[in-house]
Amino acid sequence: MKISETTLTRTGGQLLIDALKVHGVDIAFGVPGESYLEVLDALYDARDTIQYVICRQDGSAAYMAEAYGKLTGRPGICFVTRGPGATNASIGVHAAHQDSSPMILFIGQVGNEFVEREAFQEIDYRRMYGPFTKWVAQIDRAHRVPEYVSRAFHTAMSGRPGPVALALPEDMLTETATVADTGPYKRIAAHPGEADLGRLREMLARAKRPFVLLGGGGWNAEACAGVRAFAEANHLPVGTAFRCQDLYDNRLPNFVGDVGIGINPALAERVKSCDLLLSIGARFDEMTTGGYSLIAVPRPAQKLVHVAPGAEDLGRIYETNLPIHSGMPEFARAAATLAPVDASAWRDWTRSARADYESWLKPVPAPGDLNPSEVVAYLAKRLPPETIVANGAGNFAGWVHRFYPYPGFRTELGPTVGSMGYGVPAAVAAKLAQPERPVISFNGDGDFLMNGQELATAAQYGLKIVFLVVNNGMYGTIRMHQERDHPGRVSGTELKNPDFAALARAYGLHGEMVEKTADFGAAFERAWNAKSASLIELRIDPEAITTRTTLSAIRAAALKKQQS
Repeated sequence: MKISETTLTRTGGQLLIDALKVHGVDIAFGVPGESYLEVLDALYDARDTIQYVICRQDGSAAYMAEAYGKLTGRPGICFVTRGPGATNASIGVHAAHQDSSPMILFIGQVGNEFVEREAFQEIDYRRMYGPFTKWVAQIDRAHRVPEYVSRAFHTAMSGRPGPVALALPEDMLTETATVADTGPYKRIAAHPGEADLGRLREMLARAKRPFVLLGGGGWNAEACAGVRAFAEANHLPVGTAFRCQDLYDNRLPNFVGDVGIGINPALAERVKSCDLLLSIGARFDEMTTGGYSLIAVPRPAQKLVHVAPGAEDLGRIYETNLPIHSGMPEFARAAATLAPVDASAWRDWTRSARADYESWLKPVPAPGDLNPSEVVAYLAKRLPPETIVANGAGNFAGWVHRFYPYPGFRTELGPTVGSMGYGVPAAVAAKLAQPERPVISFNGDGDFLMNGQELATAAQYGLKIVFLVVNNGMYGTIRMHQERDHPGRVSGTELKNPDFAALARAYGLHGEMVEKTADFGAAFERAWNAKSASLIELRIDPEAITTRTTLSAIRAAALKKQQS
């Protein structure tokens, strides 16, 4: 063991940064705070190893860490100060929880001598973060920093990935200790047993209408390749859970669509009528199950095989015919070696499902001069396959999810949790993590302004990202629900927006506005070739509320229902 590991006296802040180095951290996102000055000082000495990305809001920093974890498969690191910093960051931690993304949040904390006095900005983070982290703790003594950090990495990465929160009392960070560093973390995952694999093959051989659903966290390129080999060998139709479309190449002949919000009705019927549902990784959330209408609770009509990286998700909602506790790479590796079964019973079923998907991809008419489906269709043809497409939350995202065929693993960054303001910080994190790849960010107008200030971060770090802002002058998703439930009674959903293109130019970026479909291509090429990040504001007709209907049609249907 190195002498420095056993005899060097270091502050808690130095021990923490040294621990991050041990575990391979290269980027940390944060907003500075006086409660963790010693960490910032230690980061100065480590600036050639760890890039500290200065963000403009703590929630954005947490989103960036979550997106980094989702994109790379390694824990995203975020630093925030106590109180307001921690409460702001909770949105990103919740996203990491529901999206199963590895992430570690470090929170500055009041000194140990002030605890339980309601000191300045004091919060008990064990109580605050307990419900939506895998582990939350406070490091009260400097000599325990390596131990706690090692446990945090192991916890975030093992089983079903997720977030960990560690509070850092101010006096602990200045305290000195002589303690050894740990080694780097090791991912721990369950493997499928031979009996489970044998049972899976038997169930598949007896099926007539099987369906494979992919989702959740813990995937890597190897896992996607293994599942593809298994699905193709057995001619299985493959769908993906809500905002997990990049787990399977959408261009392949057995990909049949995404099972989420705005699902293709033909695909929804296939999920309902399949006789064997093989869910690999998906946790059966409300969005993926159509509010639990596609799969009956608690006993599905379909035979159900559920593969999950965390044992806590098996049997949680549905009675499962075959639960398999396994990491995604481990299951995929084993499934790819199974001898294929006779697929003659469902070859036509798969071909027909693919035909439905290809029909669903075709652009549709839309009210107004700018057709979002045509815009996305243009991008689908124009963007290179390695492009990362990030999006926030709102009805505008439905156009991307329906009309953009994601070409492979980690070409999509979207919030399964459905929280707004994700698209801008996620794109920033993606470009920092993988600068060689093009990055496009889709945002709604209300969605964008929740974290649009991170354009400043894109400008500060010279990141070439194309931001698209779909502007319809309202919180569209909520307005849609208003018209369904209270037709004509618009309340709290109208927005007065800035000139988004001018806002981008104020940050020193390229910005322009498009109002007609025919003008988008040239505008995009100018943005793509700009020397800086760029923003294109897309002004669409408010009537174009979803890919399938209009506001007026929703309102008319609701009024008719009230009158009947």
